[in-house]
Amino acid sequence: MVETRVESIRVSLVTQNRAVILKDINAERYLAVWIDAYVAEAIAMELQQVVAPRPMTHDLLRNVIGELGGSVTHVLINDLHEGIYFARVVLDVAGRHVEVDSRPSDAIALAVRVRVPIFIEDEVMAKEAVVLESTPAPSSLDRPRDDLGLVAAGEEATGEGMTVFRDFINSLDFDDLGKDKES
Repeated sequence: MVETRVESIRVSLVTQNRAVILKDINAERYLAVWIDAYVAEAIAMELQQVVAPRPMTHDLLRNVIGELGGSVTHVLINDLHEGIYFARVVLDVAGRHVEVDSRPSDAIALAVRVRVPIFIEDEVMAKEAVVLESTPAPSSLDRPRDDLGLVAAGEEATGEGMTVFRDFINSLDFDDLGKDKES
């Protein structure tokens, strides 16, 4: 198993899809896991130490596990099938080892709340990880990007980093908006 940490949450400028970037703690290897906006926000809130006025879903799960006498020992992204990652939340319940199937995004959101390791199965990491040869320093005019063309969530869109977005907007044919595509 490869231990990782949450490096960042990235947002596609074009599609607004989000990915959590996990970094191998012992190497320059990264794994991107696509996640929905709600879980991205839940992970980001915890990483930024923002406290919700009422427990969010992952807070509730943490509280229920604790109230029932269990503790999360770690989470494991253990498989990839047809482009979908699978994960397990590993618990200790009164000395008993319990594994619960989970979406990786939910497992990660829980892991950051209870501050436990996030592991990735060796085969998954070997097959899917991106290895960076060297990390260029970001330009003051550009937003940091990763190999997926994503930008870090919450960063300001300025300078040359907006070129791709501007080119996309300029390529749109606004005369076709609202017209029936089949007529």
